[in-house]
Amino acid sequence: MTAPNIDPPRPTDPADEKPGDAPPSDFIRAIVTDDIASGKWGGRVATRFPPEPNGYLHIGHATSIWLNFGVAEQFGGTCNLRFDDTNPTTEDMEYVEAIQRDIRWLGYDWADRKFHASDYFEELYQHAVHLIRTGKAYVDDLNEVEIREYRGTIKEPGRPSLYRDRSVEENLELFARMKAGEFEDGRRVLRAKIDLAANNMLMRDPVLYRIICRAHHYRTGDQWHMYPMYDFTHCLSDSIEDITHSLCTLEFENNRELYDWVLDNTPVDHHPQQIEFARRNLSYTVMSKRKLLVLVQEGHVSGWDDPRMPTISGLRHRGYTPGSIRNFCDRAGIAKTQNVTDLAQLEFSIRDDLNQRVPRVLAVLRPLKVVIENYPEEQREELEAPYYPHDVPKEGSRRLPFSREILIERDDFHEDPPKGFFRMAPGREVRLRYAYIIRCERVIRDEATDEVTELRCSYDPATRGGDAPDGRKVKGTIHWVCAEHSLPLEVRLYDRLFTHEDPAGQEADFRTFLNPASLEILTASRIEPSVAEAAAGDRFQFERQGYFVVDQDSAEGALVVNRTVTLRDTWAKISGDGHSARRSAAAAEKAAEKAAVKERQRRQSLAAAAPAELDDLTPEVQAELERYRDTLGLPEQDARLLATDADLGRLFAEAIEVCAHPQTVANWIVNELRRELKGRPPGDLPFAGRQLGELVSLIITDTISGKIAKGVFADMLATGEDPATIVARKGLEQVTDAGELGTLVDRVLDENSDKVEEYRAGKTALLGFFVGQVMRASRGKANPGLANNLLKSRLDGDGAETSV
Repeated sequence: MTAPNIDPPRPTDPADEKPGDAPPSDFIRAIVTDDIASGKWGGRVATRFPPEPNGYLHIGHATSIWLNFGVAEQFGGTCNLRFDDTNPTTEDMEYVEAIQRDIRWLGYDWADRKFHASDYFEELYQHAVHLIRTGKAYVDDLNEVEIREYRGTIKEPGRPSLYRDRSVEENLELFARMKAGEFEDGRRVLRAKIDLAANNMLMRDPVLYRIICRAHHYRTGDQWHMYPMYDFTHCLSDSIEDITHSLCTLEFENNRELYDWVLDNTPVDHHPQQIEFARRNLSYTVMSKRKLLVLVQEGHVSGWDDPRMPTISGLRHRGYTPGSIRNFCDRAGIAKTQNVTDLAQLEFSIRDDLNQRVPRVLAVLRPLKVVIENYPEEQREELEAPYYPHDVPKEGSRRLPFSREILIERDDFHEDPPKGFFRMAPGREVRLRYAYIIRCERVIRDEATDEVTELRCSYDPATRGGDAPDGRKVKGTIHWVCAEHSLPLEVRLYDRLFTHEDPAGQEADFRTFLNPASLEILTASRIEPSVAEAAAGDRFQFERQGYFVVDQDSAEGALVVNRTVTLRDTWAKISGDGHSARRSAAAAEKAAEKAAVKERQRRQSLAAAAPAELDDLTPEVQAELERYRDTLGLPEQDARLLATDADLGRLFAEAIEVCAHPQTVANWIVNELRRELKGRPPGDLPFAGRQLGELVSLIITDTISGKIAKGVFADMLATGEDPATIVARKGLEQVTDAGELGTLVDRVLDENSDKVEEYRAGKTALLGFFVGQVMRASRGKANPGLANNLLKSRLDGDGAETSV
C-alpha cells in the first residue's frame, strides 16, 4: 500500500484556512443550541470523531470530521480523536498515522485529546464483570449461525439459548477463562441478557465480547484474547471521556437503545446523548472500506491514495484542496434520512475553489503540428498573457513564446466540420488565444496511414492579440503552444472509477461497473515554458481543458500532472428528480434513455430558437457564458441561454444565492420555467429568483419530492406564494421520521404477507412493489429513499445480523 504523495501536514495556502463565514445551521446544531440554553451538561459541548483504524478515511468520514470538529469549534467546546481499535485482525498503525495525517490536512486538530478504545480494555472488562454479577450478561456457547437462528424474526420472538440461565459463578469463571485465552476463536461469547421478544432485534441478547486469540493487537500485543464489540465499547468510551453529544451516522439509530441500556446498567457517572445523522453516500463510487480494500488488494487501483479513490488521500493526490472538501460539506449539509449526493456537487466545489486561486496556462494534450507558412522562419516573439481572467481578484502574467511552428489540440481540427463546429477546418479562420488569427490552407497526411500529421496555415500580422482591425468576425478561439519552446508533459487523465451511479446497490458485483476508461495516460503532451519550475502539489487550470495538479513523480524536465476535474461536468444528465430512491439497473437504463431523448429534443428546440448572431457574443456575455459553463458546470446550451437572456440570467443569479446547486436550478429554469412562460418575459412572473431557489432547496433537502415540487411550482405561478408556505399550508412535507414511516412499512408488509414470502424466496424485484405500496399509503409523501431502506432492513433481516 502506498502512502499519499502530496502530504502537507496542514493547509499552507491562505485560501485553505477555515473561513470566518457565518457557521452552518442544521438540526444537530439546533439540538446543541437548545441544550446549552437549558443548561444541560452545564452548558458544555464535547464531541468526538471515533474512526476504526482498519482503512483510510474517505469523503464520508470528512463529513463526520467536519461535523464533530465544527460543532465543537462553533460552540466553544472540545472534540476528541478516538481510535475505536477493538478488532486486532484488521487494524494497523499505518491506518492510525494516515487518519491523523488526513484530519490535520483538512484543517482540524485534536490538541492533546487523542485516545484509543484499547486504553480502556481493563475498565471495559470490569464493566462486563459487573453485568455478569447483576445477572444481566451470560457466557453463551452458541456459534454465530446458531445465535442468528435463535434470535427469531420481526414477527416471531427469539428462543433462549440453552446456556442463558447459567449461574453467575459459572459465567464469571468462563469469562475469566475467555480472558486467559483458554478457548479457541469463536468457541464462546459474552451476551447481554435483555429481551428475546424485543421489537428491536438488536436488543435480543446482543453479543458484548468475542474470542480472538490468534491475532496480535497493534498496541496491546498478545495481552488480550477476547475483545469487546462496538456497541459495548462505544457508549462506555463516550462516558469515560465525558462526551456530551455522540454524533453517529443513521445506521446506528437502532443501536441507540442498546447504547442507553449499557450505560443504564453499568456503574458510570456520565450518560452522553447519541444523535444520528445520514451518512454521506456519493454517486459513482463505493464508500465501504471493505470494498475499497478489495480494489486495492486486487490491483484495480494503485493504492489507497489512487486519485480515483474517494479517500481523503486519494482526493489530495488528485489535487483537491482542504477548503474545497470543507465547502462541499457546508453545501451538502447533513440530513436525517439516507440520501445519495451527486458526485457533481463535489466536483463543483473544487472547480469553484480553484477558479479563484490557480493560474491559467496553455497545454496541448494531443498535439497536431501547425506550420504558419507566411510567418518568417527565423522570427521569434513573446506575447503577453495574463494568469487570471478579469473576474478573479488576482494579478500576474507571463510571456508566451511564438514562432512559425506551433502545436494545437488535435480535437480542434476537423476536415469535414459538422454544424456548430467553429474551430479549425480547411479554409477557415480561427483565433489563437493571446496571439493571431490564422487560416488553414493545406492538410498534410501520412502516406501510409492517411492520418493528418500537419496543417499548413497563414496568419494575419495585423491581428496580434486576436482582434481584426477590419472588424471581421471569427467565431472560434483555440489554444496552442510553441513547438520549439514548449516543455514535454505526461498527463494522467483521471475520471470516475465506476460507470454506474450506484455500483454497490446492484445485483451484480460492484466490480462489474468499474470504468475501463477511468485512467488515460498521455505521454506526448506539451505545455508552455512558464511552468518549468513547478513543484509537486502546484495547481493550474489548463485553458479549455480542466484543472491539474503536479504529481510527485515529476522530475527535472519531465513534468507529470494529474487531472483534478474537467472544466464542466461531462457526466451531467437531465432528470426531473435526481433525489429519488435507488432504481434497479434496468429502470436506471430506461430512465437514462428517456432523459437522453428529452435532452436531445430540448437542445434541438434551443438551437432552433437561437438566432445566428448568438455566436457573435460580446466579451461581457462570452465571459458570463464561460463562468456558467466552466465554473458552475452548466451544459453549453444552458450556459448560453442564461448568458444571453438577461432576465433569465438575473433569475438564475438570485436563485443560486439561496441554493448552491446551480445545475439543478438551471434545469428548472430551462425546462420547467421556460415551458410555463410560453414566450412571455420572465418579468411577468409573480415570484422572484429567490423563491425558485428555495423551491429547489426543498427538493435537495428531501423536504418534498420532485413530483410534488412541480405542483408547488404551479401554485407559485398562480399565486406568487413562497414555496415553503405552500408546502406547509398543504401539508406536503415528505415523511422522514423513521418511526412514523416504519409503522407504515410494517402495515404494508402485514397486508402483503404472501409477497413478503415470495421476496424472501428470492423474488427480490418485489422491492419496487413494496416501495410503491408505501408511497400510495402515504399519498406520495413518504421519503422513497427512507422507505426503501426500511423495507430492505425488514425484508432482509439486516437488523438481526448487526451485532454478530
